[in-house]
Amino acid sequence: MPKELNGDMNGQGLRVAVVVARFNEVITRQLLTGALETLTRHGVRDDDISVAWVAGSFELPVVAKSMAKTGRYDSIICLGAVIRGETGHYEMVAGNATSGIGSVSLETGIPTVFGVLTTETMEQAINRSGGKSGNVGSNSAATAIETARLIQAINTG
Repeated sequence: MPKELNGDMNGQGLRVAVVVARFNEVITRQLLTGALETLTRHGVRDDDISVAWVAGSFELPVVAKSMAKTGRYDSIICLGAVIRGETGHYEMVAGNATSGIGSVSLETGIPTVFGVLTTETMEQAINRSGGKSGNVGSNSAATAIETARLIQAINTG
């Protein structure tokens, strides 16, 4: 039978960075709340969580990369909200945030989770930040824990 590698949801001992965009803060603060609640519920200590605020979603990748390069974090969560009706350059911001966050993971080997809402309307963003569609921040935190544990399992053989 082949060896199966899995990540688990035990956050004890993990060090996690959360990078949050201030633009659309009414939404991103809810994403952050969801992420922090999920991290602590799964055993990540407050002292092992660092939160960095950036101006907007465009700035998420550069700060995430800086944090990843320190070697102090097992995973990084990027949270933002790009709402088509709120910005005239939606495609540029959403596209750069997406590719930049993905690049951080690939370039550093630190799981960097995309928790950026890309919605058409504020109502959709509200629904995905704790409303009737759940909380993407919470989902992102769960992904960060599981992926960090999977990478640890891979590295320990």
